[in-house]
Amino acid sequence: MRVLVVGAGAIGGYFGGRMLQAGQDITFLVRPRRAAELASAGLVIKSPHGDVTLKNPPTVQADALKEEFDMVLLSCKAYDLEDAISSFAPAVGPQTTIVPLLNGMLHLDILDRRFGRERVLGGLCAIAATLNDKREVVQLAPMQSLTFGERDGRLSERVRAIAEVFKSGNFNGTASEHILQDMWEKWVFLASLAAATCLMRASLGNILAAPRGKDAVLGIFEECKAVATAEGFPPRAPFLERSRGTLTTEGSPLTASMFRDIKAGLPVEADHVVGDLIARGEAAKVPLQRLHVAYTHLKAYERQRLQG
Repeated sequence: MRVLVVGAGAIGGYFGGRMLQAGQDITFLVRPRRAAELASAGLVIKSPHGDVTLKNPPTVQADALKEEFDMVLLSCKAYDLEDAISSFAPAVGPQTTIVPLLNGMLHLDILDRRFGRERVLGGLCAIAATLNDKREVVQLAPMQSLTFGERDGRLSERVRAIAEVFKSGNFNGTASEHILQDMWEKWVFLASLAAATCLMRASLGNILAAPRGKDAVLGIFEECKAVATAEGFPPRAPFLERSRGTLTTEGSPLTASMFRDIKAGLPVEADHVVGDLIARGEAAKVPLQRLHVAYTHLKAYERQRLQG
């Protein structure tokens, strides 16, 4: 199976690199700067699961992309989605399957409109990874998984074929028969964590130590949960127990990547992670006072960032 991995940053570089290490037919769609880095130093992965340097990984740039691929693995940030679509569109043919790993649900609508729903699977990943100053992919914790599937729950032939490719990478690639439920639950947790830590500009532990901090965090979580329920995806009991436990762990250093992006002065996925959740909740007449405050905070940050 010919796989095009869009980008070779922390997420694409890790999952694509592990499949390339296993001998799969992987090509990275990258910008000129990243292509030069990979040609010079290789794709370097530092990980609790073993370090590897993949010399001269196959790359292609958008202006040279002419061939169709069997699968496109898409892991860009939401605010880069339109540019990413323009860059990989020539690789999408009648038999191409797109596996997006973006957060939330809005990207599914965008990809469906551009390429047709039949070409777009559901997907999500769980990994803590970053690019360091040397432009190496660094996995920060042992946790790693990639879950995907047909949005109607079928274990189709293409899902089975993709599962074999992912299996070779040894990163817990799993085909799911309830991928939309999985995606909604991840969204509920991520939006809760992002809204709380961005709004309070603090880790969970510091929020919980503040007066009524626990009530604030769980209040945001309940609003996110209510939207999922209104959309027909009520979070399951094990998820609720696990998430509430994580969100109320005293002394926890946990923050959302969106909070870390704010600290670094970077763009954020305000509309995709929080704004779209609010839009869906308002359509279902779900009260979302806490999420509204968090979203206003994020949009104010975006405006201030653009003003320099």
